[in-house]
Parts: sequence; C-alpha cells; structure tokens
Amino acid sequence: MSLTLVQKLKQFERQIVFLRWGSSGEYGKIKYVGYDFVEFEVLDPENMEYTETILINPQIILEMVIGGYDISRIIAEYSSKISTQE
Repeated sequence: MSLTLVQKLKQFERQIVFLRWGSSGEYGKIKYVGYDFVEFEVLDPENMEYTETILINPQIILEMVIGGYDISRIIAEYSSKISTQE
C-alpha cells in the first residue's frame, strides 16, 4: 500500500515542519490538509510568531522536513516562548 502525499501530510497536521513549494520554503505549522489544498501557518523564526496563513495546492509541494536539528531548534524556541507567556 503506497501513501499519497496528501495522506502523508495529513499525519503531520498541527505539527511544525519545514515546507518547500514552488519557489518558496518556510517553517510553520500544517493547520489543515485537504485533497485540494493545504492550510499552512508560516512561522517567523526570528520572533517565533505566526505571520500569515497560506493555502497551497498539494501538487506543487516539493519537500517537507519533519525532523532534524533546525526543526528541533524551532520547536524548542517556540515552546519556550509559549512557556514564558503563561
């Protein structure tokens, strides 16, 4: 059984990832995955705030990074910001 990209992206809803599509690439959170679009909240790594929400056609997504040093660093910084706001 092979997974389609949409099925795989669905597994990572509400998680912080690096997503590359077309000529753009951003860190952010996958908010929603549908068969015709992906709702993606762009996270600014400088201030750890969501700057915009964009809708992406899943057919133009080129790459998704779900782990590694950069993602771990972004998640740690974002988590520490949430902790200090409470």
